[in-house]
Amino acid sequence: MHDQLRENVAASRFELAIGGEMAVAYYRKEDGRIVLTHTEVPPALSGQGFGTRLAREVFETLRQRQARIIAKCPFMAAFAVKHPEYSTMLDG
Repeated sequence: MHDQLRENVAASRFELAIGGEMAVAYYRKEDGRIVLTHTEVPPALSGQGFGTRLAREVFETLRQRQARIIAKCPFMAAFAVKHPEYSTMLDG
């Protein structure tokens, strides 16, 4: 039922398939950093922890790449505040 996170480079987003639904985190690259711009979780999946799972997997993927992150998306910014283990990855 749950797939692993995958990066859709052509669409500049990370995707997490959940059943027949797709949670996504959009980004852009800026000055060598990843700017997380918007997160979408389908209404049918809202309130079930899938946004948090998406955020955790995105941050873990970017940590493995030693990426610097700017969290413009309010959801991703709030996730980073609640999970200080990711704070060293943040710029701006």
